[in-house]
Amino acid sequence: MSTTQHRDIVIAGGGMVGISLALYLAEVLPEDTRICLVEGFPFPQPAPGHRPEYHPAFDARSTALSYSSKLIYERLGLWQDLLQWVCPIDSIHVSNRGHFGSTLMHAGDHGWSALGYVVENAWLGNSLVQALHRQARVELISPARVVDARATPGGTSITLEGADVHSLEASLLVVADGAASGLREKLGFAVTEKPYAQHALVANVAFAQPHQGRAFERFTDKGPLALLPLLGVSAAAHRSGLVWTVSPEEAEQLLHCPEQEFLNALQERFGYRLGRMQQVGERHSYPLALVKSGEQVRQGMVLMGNAAHALHPVAGQGYNLALRDVAELARVLAEAVEQGHSPGDLRVLKRYEHQQREDQQRTITFSDRLPSLFMPGDPVVGLLRDLALSGLDVLPAFKRNFVNYAAGVAAMGE
Repeated sequence: MSTTQHRDIVIAGGGMVGISLALYLAEVLPEDTRICLVEGFPFPQPAPGHRPEYHPAFDARSTALSYSSKLIYERLGLWQDLLQWVCPIDSIHVSNRGHFGSTLMHAGDHGWSALGYVVENAWLGNSLVQALHRQARVELISPARVVDARATPGGTSITLEGADVHSLEASLLVVADGAASGLREKLGFAVTEKPYAQHALVANVAFAQPHQGRAFERFTDKGPLALLPLLGVSAAAHRSGLVWTVSPEEAEQLLHCPEQEFLNALQERFGYRLGRMQQVGERHSYPLALVKSGEQVRQGMVLMGNAAHALHPVAGQGYNLALRDVAELARVLAEAVEQGHSPGDLRVLKRYEHQQREDQQRTITFSDRLPSLFMPGDPVVGLLRDLALSGLDVLPAFKRNFVNYAAGVAAMGE
């Protein structure tokens, strides 16, 4: 028989953003706050001592964590777990293929140990899951899905599928089930989508020379190309993660062509800064679009992560922005609960939305406009662009501000 139970906060979606939010809320909210995480896939079981285990593989997909994301995971006590398999980004080389403009950013120039960090998704996800098991505060309902919700006088009535409990009453429902969120659509949150008519081709590449912790962002006449430093594995000591923006037609061709043909095309586009390319792993591609919700909060509801905004991957800002959203929502909710307010109170959620609006708008605009700035066009604009890139190396104050914003620390007031 169906029964309705109450939770203070229900998070729909147990991906990396959903788990990060659950861990942050468990850290800052009072012990008697009931937090529930609902995930459609079965959760991994607790490891011995709740410590993650992992063996890196050549083809592992990765995420670039900004300096601000490191600070967030340090706050949650997770950074020590992640350190074993993160590769620090010591420097970033930005260039424009066929033009003189370029700049090199060093972590040491800013007094940081790294500009960012690259971590394999499987390791990051495993570390988050085991941290969730360790703290044993957040209730896990898995495998199950939130399939519907409606506002009630006391909060939100939630319908579950695949769980022993078929319905929940919650003060706050957090929708964090991804860019193609079915729950967001079901609830009628309007989104805008801007297709870029491009695909991101992702793969890992082995080079002849070590990357020495250097990331590359290379703009070409057909779209940006990024290489992120990765830890070596037995099959490839010098490994980097590739995100290559190409047309849908070129993506299809590069996805299925022979390995050497792919390497030749990539070598021609990137150059020989890391020597000859020796190997490419599994290739994947996906269409690129800017997806954002014009409405992120309602009474008793809030959108988070890709459900709220999915960005172009050119600057690796999407996940890092989502983590800053997580930190700010947790801060606002902790303050509200301490003052006796419900976490689902619209005034509270509006406060969060207002606090994050500038960071979101700035980051979304940066990720959206950056690729187009380097596409072929007016030669005068091209010259100014090259001068601006080169100028970063001779204007230290401007360069520091640029790096602070890219690393997310300006948004956090660090």
